Amino acid sequence: MTSNLQDPKQLSPDGAIQNPQQVFARLADVIATRRGLDPSSSYVARLLAAAPDAALKKVGEEATEVIMAAKDGAPDRIVSEMADLWFHCLVALVQAGIRPEQVLAELARREGISGLDEKAARRAAEKP
Repeated sequence: MTSNLQDPKQLSPDGAIQNPQQVFARLADVIATRRGLDPSSSYVARLLAAAPDAALKKVGEEATEVIMAAKDGAPDRIVSEMADLWFHCLVALVQAGIRPEQVLAELARREGISGLDEKAARRAAEKP
């Protein structure tokens, strides 16, 4: 699949992606097409064939690399490692049958809610 991210129509005048949700959705769609393919022909097929451990291990590894880049104060590495982390999170979502739009909807739901209040509400809902 060819990425449309380099297409100037996808970028705003300041260089930002106009619709990040579409990027996540397209990536999830591509990842889903790799399910069942020969693991020797596709990195994503290899991750999905070894579900759930392979993708989840990569999420942990990439999260650690994001932390290390951030601690080093290396913006370019932070961006690169965060892209790796988000990608592997998308693989984990696809293998769990969850769409990235569901995560984005949850973030939108939380928008404007104090993080402390939101966390307290989750704790209250978890209590028997």
